[in-house]
Amino acid sequence: MSVDEVASLTADVVVLADDGDGVGHVLLVQRGHEPYAGCWALPGGYLNQGERPKTAAARELAEETGTTAGALVFVGVYAEPDRDPRGRVVTFAYRARLATMPPPVAGDDAAAARWLPLHEALDNDLAFDHAAIIVDALRTV
Repeated sequence: MSVDEVASLTADVVVLADDGDGVGHVLLVQRGHEPYAGCWALPGGYLNQGERPKTAAARELAEETGTTAGALVFVGVYAEPDRDPRGRVVTFAYRARLATMPPPVAGDDAAAARWLPLHEALDNDLAFDHAAIIVDALRTV
């Protein structure tokens, strides 16, 4: 990264819940815009100026899925230089566990939002490095 290059900051949330049969699910959004238009991704987005990463994670979750989560647990920082084709993007990832799977309502720039079984989500080509973030979040459960 050159001195003139500035990294953008984002926050993503891995929201986990079990269905009535004990199958683990993750809440994902379908991206409405490039990059990765049409691909499934974690709810998340850019931090507003002066906003804390955890606050941004909760805000983006609500905006994109209509879902609120109580405790957000820090998972890690993801800063590989090529993780986003738009440029240098550093994301703060969080995890939340819900007791139920409330029906999500897609909003903001999400074309759709839904709960996917974890095995199905991880078998998909998720946007960015979101599969790795989910795997890391599962290690913190």
